[in-house]
Amino acid sequence: MSNQDHILIVDDDRDIRTLLADYLEKQGLRCITAADGREMRAALETHRIDLIVLDIMMPGEDGLTLCRNLRASGASNANTPVLMLTARGEDMDRIIGLEMGADDYLPKPFVPRELYARVRAILRRARALPPNLNTSSAPVRELHFAHWRLDTVARHLIDASGAIVALSGAEFRMLNVFLAHPQRILSRDQLMELTQGREADVFDRSIDLLISRLRQRLGDNAREPTIIKTVRNEGYVLACEVTHSETAP
Repeated sequence: MSNQDHILIVDDDRDIRTLLADYLEKQGLRCITAADGREMRAALETHRIDLIVLDIMMPGEDGLTLCRNLRASGASNANTPVLMLTARGEDMDRIIGLEMGADDYLPKPFVPRELYARVRAILRRARALPPNLNTSSAPVRELHFAHWRLDTVARHLIDASGAIVALSGAEFRMLNVFLAHPQRILSRDQLMELTQGREADVFDRSIDLLISRLRQRLGDNAREPTIIKTVRNEGYVLACEVTHSETAP
């Protein structure tokens, strides 16, 4: 990871902002802090930000609203990775955070070293080419499956009629993993490692939530899915063939 990586820390608690910025800068990162949504937007307009550490519980615009608005903005920084800070035990915050487009979450309280490890993993994933893009010397622009196409550059789905379906960053990574491993059973632990770079907690339902969200995007019946199937006590499988188009971006 380059020592030029620029982290934006958004938290209404000045002590937390200072603590995290001091620690991350000692690890070779550049940091800027913001106390609220207004300062966050100003920082994004004036700095090249590689990752946002975003607290959920803030007065006024909370972290969930800020993350959702960022993803929907269509701006050049709309896909900037987001690590969301959640209250300990607030599983619903984690689930909604992933729905809003967060790339990962970290429950409070935490130690700065753990946050740095998450930051490093997110940046590594954000810069790594998906495995299916390395199968040919020509760049893979579209992946075809069932009656869908996934545009790997624009990061959205296209249905049979040509209509576009937007995906969050987490949804895109999850679908990309399935398309890279078609007709192969993937356990929750494998999916967590491949999409978030960490092991699944026994109470962590984020993988199941993302599967549910993807099925909704794909119009896949949750009770009798035909695209992403559940394999009892084993995991999930993309139950269709995948082809690709090698087109220049």
